[in-house]
Amino acid sequence: MLYTKKLIGLAAVGVLLAGCGSSDADSGGAPAKGAVRESPASEQKALPVALDEPRGKVLERGAEELKVTPKPANDAPFAERVEHKLRETVLGEAKVPGKTSASCPEGVTLKAGAVSSCEATYEGATIPYEVKISDSYKEGSFLTMYNTKAGKGLLTAEAVYEEFWQRYAGPDSAYPEASKLACDELPVAEAVEVDADTGYRCQVWNDQRYQGKGGYQSFQVRIGGFGPSFTEAD
Repeated sequence: MLYTKKLIGLAAVGVLLAGCGSSDADSGGAPAKGAVRESPASEQKALPVALDEPRGKVLERGAEELKVTPKPANDAPFAERVEHKLRETVLGEAKVPGKTSASCPEGVTLKAGAVSSCEATYEGATIPYEVKISDSYKEGSFLTMYNTKAGKGLLTAEAVYEEFWQRYAGPDSAYPEASKLACDELPVAEAVEVDADTGYRCQVWNDQRYQGKGGYQSFQVRIGGFGPSFTEAD
């Protein structure tokens, strides 16, 4: 799950972030384990979104453009301040400015260990959150500590495209043999299961992929605690 820690005072607001050769087939018709797959380049198709250069839209967490204004007043209701922080949390996950909202329909219960349900949206994608008040909370305390736990990961097209390009073609890439990067056409934003195969794919071309004939190498797109990650697909 994705975790974010925050610190809110009754008279001041603060945030703590904690938070991604051919082989004979076996009897079932599938290639034997460890066999090199035969997949002629002529039979492979490039995915629709070509990644020829950096996208230039992704920002670092904490960038001014990823802050929500105006900020609630210090004496604003606690739930309102929590909602504001959730909006900034999803912007930090998205890494691209966009429309956000947040709500805690039944408010936030201010009791030690209490858990409340909230949600935040980014460009229409809704991420559920649990807001848990610290077990050490005492009524009347100057500071109120709490944790948030996201029930979904936030996939954004631009963050995935940028991360894939940086990893396989960027100046710090460890894959000089990779070329012709491309991905599926991804939604602007979508709530997905954390650290699970989203069903979307990206690919790179490798001249040595199939006995020197070249071919595409396909990757699953996953969303984890540190953003997009890529796992080689079967």
